[in-house]
Amino acid sequence: MALNNYLDNSEIAERIFIANGQVVKTSFIHKFGATPAMSQNQSGSVWDVNDTNYPWTALDTPAVVNVERTNAADDGYSVTVIGLDSDYNYQEETITISGADTLGTKLFRRVNRAFCTDGGTTNTGNINIEAGTAGGTVVARITAGKGQTLMAVYTVPKNYTAFITQGTMSVAGSADATGDLFVKYFGESTFRVGHSFEVTGAGGQYFYPFSIPIKIPSMSDIDVRAGVRSNNARITAAFDIILLEK
Repeated sequence: MALNNYLDNSEIAERIFIANGQVVKTSFIHKFGATPAMSQNQSGSVWDVNDTNYPWTALDTPAVVNVERTNAADDGYSVTVIGLDSDYNYQEETITISGADTLGTKLFRRVNRAFCTDGGTTNTGNINIEAGTAGGTVVARITAGKGQTLMAVYTVPKNYTAFITQGTMSVAGSADATGDLFVKYFGESTFRVGHSFEVTGAGGQYFYPFSIPIKIPSMSDIDVRAGVRSNNARITAAFDIILLEK
């Protein structure tokens, strides 16, 4: 769907200004994810690991991250990890792969994204970002050939409020799926559904622009999950956020 099908020119200009950093205390995040092959009658978060809910508790105790490469051809790549520190403030670290496992030095409470910044065209094998140490829980994965994570999960930084403006999901081929946007509001212990939808490959992409954006408080977790009723279907999901600094 073209952008100007649901926005007038003034709204388009306003969003361009936000994306360009021209609106005070306002920024923009585009989160997008893909699950390579969700199994029939299985469900999970829309990220680079099949049939698995995102492991939110793995970094509840802040820890350094380990970069595990699965193919020696990726030695020398630099991997940038973006997330939140112990106090939910923005955190970033670039780690250069020097072997099967390369440990970082900064503490992370959440990982929102990781990508290759140097080393070659694309990564040959999967690159896992693990919590705490080599062999720890995988909290992000750069799938072979992609160069960055595909994870439709996000944690709002401290002192920011997120406003979700639109969301989309697709499923491969003739498969069909149920999707849910889950939110764990800061201070609560469980996730709950903030938006629910159905999508079929034959029927095309699900797309929903929120007439009133969904407000997500700081330090809250967002997790898009899906379940398919057809075997080994690739699922994609994305959502757009405007961040307002307090």
